[in-house]
Amino acid sequence: MTVLKETNRLKNFPISFYAVVLGLIGYTLAILKAEVVFHFPHYYHILLGGTIAVFGLITVIYLYKILNFPDELRKELDHPIKINFFPILAKILLVASIIFLSIDLGVSKALWGIGAVLQLVASLAVLSIWFRHTKFQYHHLNPSWFIPIVGNVIVPIAGVAHGFHEVSWFFFSIGLFMWLSLFVIVLNRIIFHEPMHEKMIPTLFILFAPPAIAFIAYVKLTGSLDPFGKVLYYISFFLLLFVFCQARMFSKIKFYLSWWAYSFPMSAMTIATILMYEKTNFWFFEAVALVLLFFLTMIVVYLSLRTVREISNKTLCVEES
Repeated sequence: MTVLKETNRLKNFPISFYAVVLGLIGYTLAILKAEVVFHFPHYYHILLGGTIAVFGLITVIYLYKILNFPDELRKELDHPIKINFFPILAKILLVASIIFLSIDLGVSKALWGIGAVLQLVASLAVLSIWFRHTKFQYHHLNPSWFIPIVGNVIVPIAGVAHGFHEVSWFFFSIGLFMWLSLFVIVLNRIIFHEPMHEKMIPTLFILFAPPAIAFIAYVKLTGSLDPFGKVLYYISFFLLLFVFCQARMFSKIKFYLSWWAYSFPMSAMTIATILMYEKTNFWFFEAVALVLLFFLTMIVVYLSLRTVREISNKTLCVEES
């Protein structure tokens, strides 16, 4: 009976578990950036090693699920929300390529190339599915829909360093355009339609991630901080303040894997603020960056401990009602 229960849990192992890896690798990059700019002691490599281990474990488990429960994979691919988490793999590789810029340029370039190709394929595939769908409803829409398409803005961050300027502008243009388009649609859904299921409420943090990442990418592309770059940053900063104002709502929901949506957007905003300080040398951005880094650390530590606890209590990977 115990073996059967464990098999069922593996059967229900969700693709959204990769959000844990994205959160961890985003935090690793934020720590690396802080170590370089604020001259903190270097320990990002420890975080990187732990993240790679978690990535390997999740990948092995998910491959087991694919091989033994292919029907469950098809169900996730056919799901209007879960399908948006498959492109996370491309983002993990792209963020890893940024980290490896300071470790090994060859590895970084390989990770970037694979990540960029996967990102383009995922964007075209998911957008095609959206266009051809026959059963998606408006209530399925939530900020997680940004993940497949808007992730294109991550590509230029390492792409420029490897000399792929035009390719980087190509991806940046796609991500920026799709962010603006989807933002209007998602905002309309949130304001004028039924409230989101509490499981998806943490995805509201994703709202401020695209302009923060776009700001970082734009500065990398242009090599300077100009008015448009500032517009991108301040849009993200305003959305961050708006989301923080909803703290009471976040405090009322029970734990889901979607809580990991708190981590990567916070990492993006932290890195963007460190970059603003780097470009302006204004003390305000230094203070904000340090505060955000502190909260980000608390979030990642809490989420990690809570996830381990929920796994031990066998409350994750259960059949959805």
